[in-house]
Formats: sequence, structure tokens, C-alpha cells
Amino acid sequence: MRKRILGYRKRIDRLLEEDAKDTDWEAVLDEHLVQIGFFQHERLIHLLVTLAFAFFTILSVLAAVFLQAPMLFGLTIVLMVLLVPYILHYYLLENETQKMYEQYDKILERMKR
Repeated sequence: MRKRILGYRKRIDRLLEEDAKDTDWEAVLDEHLVQIGFFQHERLIHLLVTLAFAFFTILSVLAAVFLQAPMLFGLTIVLMVLLVPYILHYYLLENETQKMYEQYDKILERMKR
């Protein structure tokens, strides 16, 4: 997903930089809205998964502290290790989607000219 969202955003950035006269900005805008929808859905799913992992991590920390069970300390470490990549991936999706909103505004400006 990382490669896809970064590649797509860079492709739109190139289109906006080139600003060729023969560019069909209406078609670009339609495609862009579809892609934004895909990435918003992906972002929502990853938010839910990240929140679930964070919730279970907090529960395992509390259980490990209060119950003093060695297996729970191991579970806590595993959940924390898994939580970090989920947070980083969600961070990427959130920031790239925000940049795509800015691209949307620029495409609208091109269409008005």
C-alpha cells in the first residue's frame, strides 16, 4: 500500500507541475476522487486496527502489572512490537491522504482556468 499511495501522489504532483495544455483535468479529477475514496477507506480500516491493537496493548500492560504473570509480559512486548508498524503505516496513510486533498484543490484551480 505504501508504494501505491506514494506512487499515485507523485504522479499527480508531476501532472500538476507540468500543467500541460492537453491535460483533461476533469478526467484527472474524477480519477483522483476515486483514489481518495480508496485511500480514505484504507485509512479508516487501519485506524480501527491500530486502535484495537492499542486497546489490547493497554489491557495487557494493566493485566501484566496487576497479575504479575510472566506470559502477560511476553504478550505485552509482542503487542507493542506490532503496534509500532501499525502506527507508522496509519501515519503514512493520514499524511498522504491530506496531501491528496491539497492536490484536489489544485486540480480544481486548473479546471477554472
